[in-house]
Amino acid sequence: MSAETQLEFVDANVLVYAFDASAGVKRTKAEQLLERLWKTGIGCLSVQVLQEFFVAVTRKVPQPLSIEEGAERLREFANWKTFAPTAQDVLAAVAIHKESQLSFWDAMVLQAAAELGCHLLWTEDLNDGQSLRGVRIRNPFAHP
Repeated sequence: MSAETQLEFVDANVLVYAFDASAGVKRTKAEQLLERLWKTGIGCLSVQVLQEFFVAVTRKVPQPLSIEEGAERLREFANWKTFAPTAQDVLAAVAIHKESQLSFWDAMVLQAAAELGCHLLWTEDLNDGQSLRGVRIRNPFAHP
């Protein structure tokens, strides 16, 4: 990765769609995004995203993965640049939550993306096109 490489952060909802057999078009779009990020090596996530992903794909989707399959996906995604928050990051997320009216958990995701230096955050949970803390938010399902 060169110094000019622009990193892209992926929220748990996008990861989940890529492994949800019932997600239709969203699954296809999520798979395409993840494939590009794997090939380019610019995908990022956080410990929180990994946790949310594991719970969702092993318990909340209509055709859940086995615990072993879910753990294997975690091992694969652990190869991405991963943010592990500190207590200071939690406090920074509280400030984002207060200032931006985001949920606390969305503020944690935004804080992680900003700390990793990501220019994009892929999520369907926030406003597409909005920029916060130097991170532009994109909904991969809102575009053809």
